[in-house]
Amino acid sequence: MGVARSSHSRGSGSRSRGASHRAGAGASHRGGNGNPLVFTIPSDLAASRDVHKAIMDRVESLRYGEQSSFAIRLALEEGLMNAIKHGNKLDRSKTVHVEAKVTSKSTQITIEDQGKGFERTNVPDPCASENLLKCSGRGILLMEAYMDKVQYTRGGRRVKMVKTSGLPLLPRWPAPPEARWHAPRDRLPDPLE
Repeated sequence: MGVARSSHSRGSGSRSRGASHRAGAGASHRGGNGNPLVFTIPSDLAASRDVHKAIMDRVESLRYGEQSSFAIRLALEEGLMNAIKHGNKLDRSKTVHVEAKVTSKSTQITIEDQGKGFERTNVPDPCASENLLKCSGRGILLMEAYMDKVQYTRGGRRVKMVKTSGLPLLPRWPAPPEARWHAPRDRLPDPLE
């Protein structure tokens, strides 16, 4: 099992390292009072479960609606899977860095891997007829469909996702073909600035 390290911001703005814990042990360190949850984990799916649980515990403690909670849960799971499996190629020597700021108004999640990155426009459209029966390839579609904002930076190694509490899920798919998979997502304003 890998070691997941978590930390959170203190009121002074400095970073404070939380206690390290074994992935899968069920314990995770949470920042309080709206402070970001910050994790660095090995590229191991078991380690991602603690991160997922800590972030979703925070979302649920703030009483997000059922639709918003579902959207965050799904997008977080897909983002972690993409970073571990596709970005870092399950290489346990590489890490995934996750930061989540969860407030009563919005949830902002940043996931960054140490892989080679990707070009968003080169990702096959899972809605294309030749891809409909494939077992994988829908993670990005789900993240973009369920979150209010999705932004890829650092050559595709970092994704930032934002969900505003209380906003209804909008039917974003099927999008017009020209907007479906070629939108310049990395040119969106940075929602965390």
